[in-house]
Amino acid sequence: MAKSVKVGDKVKWKSSGGGSTGKVVKKLTSPRMIKGHKVAASKDNPEYLVETNEGKQAAHKAEALTKAR
Repeated sequence: MAKSVKVGDKVKWKSSGGGSTGKVVKKLTSPRMIKGHKVAASKDNPEYLVETNEGKQAAHKAEALTKAR
């Protein structure tokens, strides 16, 4: 698990299709909508906007991300 990920890190995560890889685009510290889903991010509970090589975006907590090589 990646406890401290930062913008630009290459990461992997489990998804409904098995698994995905990409990079961290932004640290989210306030609530927002992504692809019609509410992301309940806050300063005390941040989430990370990740983007696959295909350009798809999702938000995940740091615990769900693993640094990739």
